[in-house]
Amino acid sequence: MYLTKHKTAGGSRWRLDGRLLPEDFELRRLLEESRATIPAFLLRIAGTEATALGSLLAPVDASSEVWAAGVTYLRSREAREAESTVRDLYSKVYDAERPELFFKATGWRVSGHGMPIRVRRDSRWNVPEPELTLVINARGEIVGFCAGNDVSSRDIEGANPLYLPQAKIYDGACALGPGILLCEADTLSNLSIELAVTRDGHAIFASETRTSRIKRPLRELVDYLRRELDFPHGVFLMTGTGIVPPDDFSLAGGDHVRITIGDLTLENEVAR
Repeated sequence: MYLTKHKTAGGSRWRLDGRLLPEDFELRRLLEESRATIPAFLLRIAGTEATALGSLLAPVDASSEVWAAGVTYLRSREAREAESTVRDLYSKVYDAERPELFFKATGWRVSGHGMPIRVRRDSRWNVPEPELTLVINARGEIVGFCAGNDVSSRDIEGANPLYLPQAKIYDGACALGPGILLCEADTLSNLSIELAVTRDGHAIFASETRTSRIKRPLRELVDYLRRELDFPHGVFLMTGTGIVPPDDFSLAGGDHVRITIGDLTLENEVAR
């Protein structure tokens, strides 16, 4: 089952496998359901015919919360050690029992497929971070995923780890999409993740990894996120990146970023 959110003349509308959902449908209502009851709930409210709609929007509610995990891949640990003035900090995080978790965005700040992303004007070193993004219901069950881009300012975080919120949380720093693929959690353990960046029509960076290289089980990341936090309307969790461009790479206005995770491809252009 595949959920997408679209722009229409009368406002946003959700679709299930191309079929319209009711005008008042909100993702939060779906994520109040258990994983077992979600399919029946959607089939009960979906229309019967495929309907064409406008451009894609981020598959979130305005009030949705997006969180993120850091240093979950060895490649991420190595890159953050190299950029940081306190290098051993990231080794301690990678090897620690407790993962790094941080707030990334509210739903109204999230860019969808085809929408612009941004880099900070006060940063000289900015990178895309392709990340498997879990969709989690109110009960803490993983019910699906989307592709995510955790756009980050590496020089700001590297100057001081306490600057992490400024490096990670700003307008245009989070993209999710193109939709939500509802699936069993065990199907996410070995998905391919691909990143390609083009500038003026020319490829300037490309790489790939797999979700099997995440150090921590996905269930563990979800459990730590929910230890002292309730998410009555569900939550999105970006699970870290295993692809880090070289130190001489930085995003620039006009760059086109394509992230493919499993069967989902998210594309965004960096605002000029």
